[in-house]
Amino acid sequence: MNRFFRSRRAALLTSAVLVLGAAAGLTGCTQAGQTLPPVIVDLGEIDGTTVEVPVGNVIDLTGDDEHFTAWSADIADPSIVSFTPGKDDGSAQFNPGLDALKEGTTEVTLDNADSGDSVSFTVEVTPKS
Repeated sequence: MNRFFRSRRAALLTSAVLVLGAAAGLTGCTQAGQTLPPVIVDLGEIDGTTVEVPVGNVIDLTGDDEHFTAWSADIADPSIVSFTPGKDDGSAQFNPGLDALKEGTTEVTLDNADSGDSVSFTVEVTPKS
C-alpha cells in the first residue's frame, strides 16, 4: 500500500512540474508579439484611393487571378513601402503586395504588362498599433 501512494505521489509531482513548465513558457507570450492580418485590397477598387497600413504589416493586392505575376510597381518613396511581385511556385499562387517599412506617405503606381491595366493610389504607413 505504501508503494501505491509513492508511485501516485511521483505521478502527481511529475504532472505538476510539467504544468508549471508549460505555464512558465507562456509568460513570454504577449499581444505585442502577435502578427497582424494583412490589409487586403482589390486591384479593381484601389485606383485613386488611400490605403492605410501599420508599420511592419503588408498590403495584399488581390483581384487578378489571371495576370497576378505581371504587376510591377513605381513607388515615389521606396523607403516607406517595398513591392513584392506575385508568383506561382507550382504548388501555390501568391498575390503581389506591398511591405510597410516605415511611417510616412507615398504614391504608388502599379502596371500590368500582360493586361495593360494601371492603378495609382496613396499608401499611408501608420505607427504600429
